[in-house]
Amino acid sequence: MKRSLFGRVWPNATAVVLCIGFVFPVYWMIATAFKPTGDITSEDPVWFPTDITLGHFRTATSADHFWTFVTNSLTVTVLAVVFSLVIALAGSFALARMRFKGRRGFIIGFMLAQMAPWEVMIIAMYMIVRDASMLNSLVPLTAFYTMMILPFTILTLRGFVAAVPAELEESAMVDGCTRMQAFRRVILPLLAPGLMATSMFGFITAWNEFALVLVLNKDAEAQTLPLWLTSFQTVFGNDWGATMAASTLFAIPILILFVFLQRKAVSGLTAGAVKG
Repeated sequence: MKRSLFGRVWPNATAVVLCIGFVFPVYWMIATAFKPTGDITSEDPVWFPTDITLGHFRTATSADHFWTFVTNSLTVTVLAVVFSLVIALAGSFALARMRFKGRRGFIIGFMLAQMAPWEVMIIAMYMIVRDASMLNSLVPLTAFYTMMILPFTILTLRGFVAAVPAELEESAMVDGCTRMQAFRRVILPLLAPGLMATSMFGFITAWNEFALVLVLNKDAEAQTLPLWLTSFQTVFGNDWGATMAASTLFAIPILILFVFLQRKAVSGLTAGAVKG
């Protein structure tokens, strides 16, 4: 029986409406970044900017400590992703291949850690860092970001390790490889989609984090880009042009990462969610 016209149209129409709803804020942010101030403050909205200006981007990039914020954000984000992947590779392999007492409870603990809002621990985090005399340092940020990323990374990579037949590893060991060599030469290449997916998740999580750096790092030399976005709020109001330009610049690294890793990241998220 042929589907009715309504049955064929409504899923596509719903998808178009949802797509517009998600894309429009991004378009408005980018369009506003290129509009002259007069068009931004006009009572009649200017949907398509005709007079393009780069002045707002110059204002944003000339803000105090801009390149310091960029360096700090890239440093803590990349280090947190790398550390979480290294630790998660070992942890996911142990959970997928080894059978030990308390294994199921261990996995449930990781799931609960992933679901629990880390903000409830922010006071304890502050007290630990303060007592260690490490306020206004990037080291605690990197450590905490690694812990925030780690549960999701381990659970996702566990699904990929479990999907790799153990016979492949055993065959490599029979041929003379050690367990570490078998892991590096046989299993690790097959984990590429999972590594891409977890890297993207970890990068976005650490790159966007705001509350923790606001509490721990009051010194501008130790702050990151999310706090830089607040620098365009003054006692005279918001500089919306500079704010939108800064938001556009802030989103570029994530956009670049998504473009390069999109295919493997999507397959990694779906595969890691159902296997193991």
